[in-house]
Amino acid sequence: MQPTTRPTSRAVASPNPRLIPVNTQTKVIDAVQGRILCLADIRGHLSTLNNLARETNAKAIIHTGDFGFFESQSIGRISDRTLRHLTTYSPLISAAQRDHLLAPENTPSAIRSTVDISLISEFPLLLSGQIKLQVPVFTVWGACEDVVILEKFRAGSYSIDNLHVLDEATTRCLDVGGIKLRLLGLGGALVPHKMFDNGEGSATIAGGQGTMWATALQIGELVDTAQRVFDPTETRVLVSHASPGREGIITQLALVLKADLTISAGLHFRYATSYNEFSVQADIEGFRRKLAVGKESFDKVWDTVKTQVDAVIDEHQRVLLDKALSVIERFPLQPQPGVPSATGEEPAWKNCWNWNLCDAAFGSLVLDIKEGRISAELKSQGFNYAYRRTATGNVAQTPNSAVSSLSNTTPTTNPPTKGSTPAPVEKSASPLPRDVKSPLVTTSPSVSGKETPKDTQIKTNGTTTPSGPPSEKADKERYKRKGQRDRKDRERPDRETKEHEKEPAEEKTNSPTATAPDSQSALVQSGKATPLPEDGATTDGLEGGLKSPVTDSTGARTPTSRRSFRHPWTLFLRIPGPLNDSDLQEFFGGEGAGVSRINIPPPLHGREQRIAYVEFVDEDKMKAGLEKNNEKIKDMTIEVQIAVDSSERGGRGRPRGRGRGGYSSRVLGAAGMARRNGDVRSGSGDNKTGGDST
Repeated sequence: MQPTTRPTSRAVASPNPRLIPVNTQTKVIDAVQGRILCLADIRGHLSTLNNLARETNAKAIIHTGDFGFFESQSIGRISDRTLRHLTTYSPLISAAQRDHLLAPENTPSAIRSTVDISLISEFPLLLSGQIKLQVPVFTVWGACEDVVILEKFRAGSYSIDNLHVLDEATTRCLDVGGIKLRLLGLGGALVPHKMFDNGEGSATIAGGQGTMWATALQIGELVDTAQRVFDPTETRVLVSHASPGREGIITQLALVLKADLTISAGLHFRYATSYNEFSVQADIEGFRRKLAVGKESFDKVWDTVKTQVDAVIDEHQRVLLDKALSVIERFPLQPQPGVPSATGEEPAWKNCWNWNLCDAAFGSLVLDIKEGRISAELKSQGFNYAYRRTATGNVAQTPNSAVSSLSNTTPTTNPPTKGSTPAPVEKSASPLPRDVKSPLVTTSPSVSGKETPKDTQIKTNGTTTPSGPPSEKADKERYKRKGQRDRKDRERPDRETKEHEKEPAEEKTNSPTATAPDSQSALVQSGKATPLPEDGATTDGLEGGLKSPVTDSTGARTPTSRRSFRHPWTLFLRIPGPLNDSDLQEFFGGEGAGVSRINIPPPLHGREQRIAYVEFVDEDKMKAGLEKNNEKIKDMTIEVQIAVDSSERGGRGRPRGRGRGGYSSRVLGAAGMARRNGDVRSGSGDNKTGGDST
């Protein structure tokens, strides 16, 4: 049976590690104090490197892969799958253009015919000198790069000022802040079944079709390089694209290299992580088990291809392979009985510190080095939890609330298709008219452990109503009256804002996010299911569906809003005529203006005037952009003001999502415009007339 992975069939001569000198240089950054910016996944947006270095006052940059090593000819070498991946995550493609390119109806050939190198990487501009690096940049290659370009760097065909590609044969030493940082780099993804496959690469480098991966020979040569430049006075840093936190082999490599620090990427978290193995493993045995998993995956491949590898490697590659195998066999020392832990345990267990970086678009790490001490500053954009302010659902029961714990004792063949609903908090003041009662009722022998009189009937909100024979006609009349009330509520402006106590009931009848009976996305806040009526009747007018019971509880709720989260540093623009993103970027001063996002909504039908929203990286940049108010571009005067929510501008406005307001009114409100007497007019910042803004 042909193995699924095999080494390259050609016997490629590798350099003799004992005759060819190591490619190493020492660069003096700053003898007193220096800051080094560490980034991951710049993804071809190379013009931002200088800006980021300037913002952090960094004297050098360490980059952990997915640098954007692509040129025009690379497009033809990239596979359809990798090209789609690059299109999905390229920071050089606007959101609207990305959505168009990745539309389901677009075939891979259509994407290939549309995407050019300018949408994938600015590397050709860096190579031609149009972009110049202001500080030294030390990088490894990542999982998505063109191996042909890296071969040209290794052969000396390509050379760029201030760009240093770290690989298994190239290392750099930085003299900064009273210490010497020895940078050792391993590029590419770690794919165990490809560790003996060079793909389209030669010697120890491997890759093809727009992707690159690490090989066993590459690891072996890196070990050889580290051994030849070893200096006990240096501080060793392993820079890798693969994370030692996930890959046991990378952790073993750090042990062999005697690394003091590791900086990696490849996980694409929204937060950078900082840890040592002692902080994430229960004991040293847990650390060893993690490495054993990596060794096991390697051994499975090695046992399959060992015979083929022995047949094609030369004597020099044999030396490198032996060094790679020594990495796989490297395990932390086990504590010896009777030996103090401080002297008997693996030093790296506590002393090797690891950072895994989020993508450059979401954060960075700065190493501030002074008087031999390395301090770290982590910056992450993180998660956006603002969506929780717009989430609807019942309030969770408080531990000491006086609420009955009701169970449905009647068997049913129609289980609720909506998520379980928590028991609401009892409150004497009811937001509903007195004659509207909860349609979901059931009998129970006890309420909160107390005897219940036989002539009472228990409602699901914990209150009691006089019992009596069920009347289908009365139920229908009650639902009919309730429906009439709901219609009146939807037509009556300001009801929701003036009578906040009615908001829970209003949301259940009017919220556009109300869950349908078959929806599987209902919020589950309690393990108790909503009980069914004894007669099995549905309560929402839809066959087989159930709504949450209308309760007498208002509870303590977080105020909800249906508006999406607005970036805090956003400017609102009025534009007399058509302009595109590039025009507005130039209007505010180009790349150095700190513009992070531009949104130009489609103009209203028949109108030339347009609006735009421009987001900035910080408040100072936004204030600088605000000074552009009433300046001209293309003979058009641009009105610039700080974007504010319509609720902050004052005015009454109609209730959201009801009557003639609804979605279109919300869109106009978000654009700072209002509909009056059938016409759409621009609203001022005061909004004194109170249009259909949200």
